[in-house]
Formats: sequence, structure tokens, C-alpha cells
Amino acid sequence: MQSDDIWAHIDAERADLADFLDTLTPEQWATPSLCADWTVRDVAVHLTQSTTSWPRLGWQAVRSGFRFDAMVSRAAREDPRTPDEIVAALRAMVGVRRRPPGTAVADPLADALVHGQDIAVPLGIDRPMPVGPAVIAAKRLWTMGFPFHARKRFAGIELRGADADFAVGSGRPVVAPIRDIVLALSGRNSAVSPRV
Repeated sequence: MQSDDIWAHIDAERADLADFLDTLTPEQWATPSLCADWTVRDVAVHLTQSTTSWPRLGWQAVRSGFRFDAMVSRAAREDPRTPDEIVAALRAMVGVRRRPPGTAVADPLADALVHGQDIAVPLGIDRPMPVGPAVIAAKRLWTMGFPFHARKRFAGIELRGADADFAVGSGRPVVAPIRDIVLALSGRNSAVSPRV
């Protein structure tokens, strides 16, 4: 798939996610997300920070001792914007083609899809994941190493989409909806890799 097509999916997800966030109550914004120690608000802020300028990103990395998780966590929590400002920032990202250094064009798509679930699932809201973009995200999550190491975690397993033309890995077959596969590949709890 061409990068312009992937960016079109990213734009659609960002716009849709902004519309979704715009419906949330203050209590929902404060709800713990699927991301450990992050609220719905923290996840939404994090999504808006993916187009941060490289010099600012470099400064944040230095401040965090080049520890990725510490950097993104602090940046999200220290951001003072209100929910309305976060929604506006996410809408303003539609059409923006900037992404963090060292990332692939599919990374912002995977980010939007996965973090949309990080927000919706704990709120008890079914947020559909479009199949085409989910396949792109799943392929990217499978091939990337840090931070998910999906190939290593799913060694000896073949993951197949029940509702999508998607198959990776080899070994014991596991067939699941592509949304569950995307969540599993990104380290989230799902029907593919349930946590007890």
C-alpha cells in the first residue's frame, strides 16, 4: 500500500477519534485506560504529541535519560491542555505528515487504532476497528521489534484473521478478529492473549 493511502487512513482515524473524544464526560476523561497508570486523558494527550517537533522530542529524551517509557509518560502527564484543547489538537493533526524519528508511516495508524481501544474498552464502549487499516497496523506491529517484540512473544503460533486477509507466524493456528490480533500484537489483553 502506498504511503498516501496509509496517511488517508491515519487522517480518518484521527478525525473519528476526535469526534469520539468530544462526546466524553469529565468522569470518562478521568477513567483509567488500558495503558498502565494512564487515564483516558493521558492517552488522548499522548496521541496529540506524535507530531511534536524533533528538537522538542530530543529535549524530552534528554530530560528522561533517553528512557522511552519515562519520556512519553511524563510528556503526557505534564501536558496542561483541557479536553477541548486536546480534541482540537487531534483534529488539527488531520493532514499533518510529521511522525517521530525512526518510525514507519504505519506507526501513527497503529497508534490511533490501538489507543482508540485503550480509551474505549475501559469505558465499556464498542469502538469498531476498520478492517483494512487494522491489517496494515497488524503487519507493522508484527515486523517491528521494540517495544512490542510480537514475533518473539508469538513464536510457535500462526495468527490468522477471522474477518480479514491476514496471517503471520507459523505453528499452532489461532484464528481471531483482526481487532483482537492488533490488540494482542501491541501487548494488550485480548481474546488472542488473555491475561488471567
